[in-house]
Amino acid sequence: MFVFVTIILVFVAYTISIKFVYYRYGQLWPHLRNKISTPLYTVGNSNFCPTHVRSSASTRKSEDEKPRVTASETRALLVTAHPDDECMFFAPTVLKLVESHAALYLLCLSTGNYNNQGLQRKRELLDSCAVLGIPSDHVTIIDDKELPDDPAVQWSTALISSLILKHIRNYSISVVLTFDGRGVSGHANHIAIYKTLSLLRKYLSVLELPVSWLFPSDFCCLIGREEYKRAKRAMLCHRSQLLWFRRLYILFSRYMFVNTFQAITVETKNVKIY
Repeated sequence: MFVFVTIILVFVAYTISIKFVYYRYGQLWPHLRNKISTPLYTVGNSNFCPTHVRSSASTRKSEDEKPRVTASETRALLVTAHPDDECMFFAPTVLKLVESHAALYLLCLSTGNYNNQGLQRKRELLDSCAVLGIPSDHVTIIDDKELPDDPAVQWSTALISSLILKHIRNYSISVVLTFDGRGVSGHANHIAIYKTLSLLRKYLSVLELPVSWLFPSDFCCLIGREEYKRAKRAMLCHRSQLLWFRRLYILFSRYMFVNTFQAITVETKNVKIY
């Protein structure tokens, strides 16, 4: 009986702590949003296109579509390695930024052609972005032989740096968001984008929220039930990747509910990298 009562009390206390996290996050989100809004670059080529092959849907159509920059606008660049990373690891961030009317750009550094499914995975990525709210003309997909979807291949950090820098300059980016030093899942291509998360924290789903709240971070994105459903729909767009363990991932991964970021010191006063 004592054990049963203890379990009930722990459950109630944990439920209250989760509700408290959501309540406090709702109060703090405007401050977090302002934190990543900085003075921006005002120069850039609206017809900018990397020398590498891009998704045709991501090419700007005219000079009239040049980004209109205001001093307080958040212009964020999310850098991923493969199609499906945007919703598998960053759905909370994407949904919160889109909800806040931030200008969000996605740079995906490969087509995900490991199993010769590159064309299909590009279509799936655009479908996923449509669900998440990222316009197709804000999506850039790199198809370069030096950046293959292969964990056995070490990607060129110089090439990645040049692609990111071009996007920062040409789309007036104020904040860059990407993987942590472990690549989140340990994938070599993820780690190459950023050169420690424990397995237990990774798969506690919504139960992990109080833990993330207690650990210090520079920027945090947290979503609720309805936004989770949208993130799930985005994941389901990647039909070629829906193996059984990814379906379990959708149910249990913390990254379907919360993202936390640490700032990286860079040699520019205009751009923050997380």
